[in-house]
Amino acid sequence: MIDVRPFETLGAANHGWLDAHHHFSFAGYHDENRMNWGSLRVWNDDAIAPKSGFPPHPHSDMEIITYVREGAISHQDNLGNKGRTEAGDVQVMSAGSGIAHAEYNLEDVTTRIFQIWIMPSERGGKPSWGARPFPKGDRSGRFVTLASGFAEDGEALPIRTPARVVGATLKKGETAEYVLGGDRHAYLVPASGRIEVNGTPAKARDGVAISDVETLTVTALEDSELVMVDAA
Repeated sequence: MIDVRPFETLGAANHGWLDAHHHFSFAGYHDENRMNWGSLRVWNDDAIAPKSGFPPHPHSDMEIITYVREGAISHQDNLGNKGRTEAGDVQVMSAGSGIAHAEYNLEDVTTRIFQIWIMPSERGGKPSWGARPFPKGDRSGRFVTLASGFAEDGEALPIRTPARVVGATLKKGETAEYVLGGDRHAYLVPASGRIEVNGTPAKARDGVAISDVETLTVTALEDSELVMVDAA
């Protein structure tokens, strides 16, 4: 099954400093048909105004992955972690038994992110945070694992759930394959561009929910940047 969820149908809330679009039920947006996709619980498409951001607030029992599309996000938390994650790079926060954090756009331009929440395999555990760069050139024409709960993905940022977050950049006409497996759930969003997934078209910021498919063949109809979650 391949179900395209057009960007125009997503939940939305504009708070002035934050223009948010929700692929799944979140905050004031509720759709009983869009509660989760496997263990993927949240995918927010956020635009954060310059010199603003999310003040300190708590989380627990969630794997929170931030993919920066434009600009940069500056993180700080009550564990003493601080960092700045730039466009194309990724940060992961395992909330575990509890963590309080803030995420600010300290830049002079709007920062655009995908914020992804995946449910962990087990509750509790020591909270943690980490970030690393993922050069877009290394993802050219193929999917690269950005965050993973599988030991064999040693260079990816670790998450505490049997899932992967992968990314790719494709030039117009290029094709990339990804072996999913029929018992898995994938959710793919083009950060930019237009694509076909096994022949089904999708445009930038649409959500593509995929299940009962062994292999994905993604073809770029124009230059495209892709992010996908492969979850149980």
